[in-house]
Amino acid sequence: MKISLITTVLNEENAIGFFLESVSKQTVSPDELIIVDAGSKDATVSSIKYYVSSMKRIKTRVIVKKGNRSAGRNIAIKNSSGDIIAVSDAGCILDKNWLKNITKPFENKDVDVVAGFYKPRTGSIFEECLATYTCVMPDKVDPKNFLPSSRSVAFRREAFKKVRGYPENLNTCEDLVFDKKLKKAGFKFQFAKKAIVYWPQRKNIFQATKQFLNYAIGDGQALYIRPQTPLLFARYFFGLILVIFYFTTKSALLLSIIYYLLSIYLIWSVWKNYKYVKHPKAFIYLPALQITSDMAVICGMTLGFLKRFMRI
Repeated sequence: MKISLITTVLNEENAIGFFLESVSKQTVSPDELIIVDAGSKDATVSSIKYYVSSMKRIKTRVIVKKGNRSAGRNIAIKNSSGDIIAVSDAGCILDKNWLKNITKPFENKDVDVVAGFYKPRTGSIFEECLATYTCVMPDKVDPKNFLPSSRSVAFRREAFKKVRGYPENLNTCEDLVFDKKLKKAGFKFQFAKKAIVYWPQRKNIFQATKQFLNYAIGDGQALYIRPQTPLLFARYFFGLILVIFYFTTKSALLLSIIYYLLSIYLIWSVWKNYKYVKHPKAFIYLPALQITSDMAVICGMTLGFLKRFMRI
């Protein structure tokens, strides 16, 4: 079983060293590492060459080709030779047993796709709070229906070929669309909870807002409706109706109801995620992130739909 590890990079000079170091420490090494750089303007490529000079036991190839994340992954895989393709993101750090755990299920010839897991890598209370919005918490994982992120996934080359790779019209949500194509084609998934990569979280609310917005735009373009999204739109539509009625009637009772519902909503945003953080600052960060993510999803999904149907 020949294993190809692939990743894409763009201006990752500050993170690529940590990723490559984690690759070099794998208890099971890939037969080759294929990296596609999308045209970095910083020292990413030279940093890669510096680090791989000490990784002589792993055959490494760097391809410079402009394009989005999907195109980069497709290029990397087409230039690889393994029958098993393992995928992660250069911004992540691999657990030392990640490759071992994500490829072991392929010993069963019926397994086509292995869904690895990922955990947040945090350095502040804000980042811990953000992780409750960006990551799937371990107690909420449904192994039978978990769709893997391409920061931690592996699949057979035949499966990749059958579904014609990642959708190159998407730069975000591309991995979930790819997963659904594999599911629809009938390929068998297996969840590997011990195949873990560590994913650094954004440092502040501005970076988080951009992240939420980009993800939502990708969802809109892909017509990928997450289970919670319709309810989110319904909540804000109902809230908008109440506000309009208040300005029309100037009803003190209606204003009290609006304040009451808003208070309940903010309390709920803390209640549902506080157990993962358990710090007083979470009472500020969690409501702020709830409102920020809500607004980003509404705006991003709308813009994504427009991009898809009006080609703007």
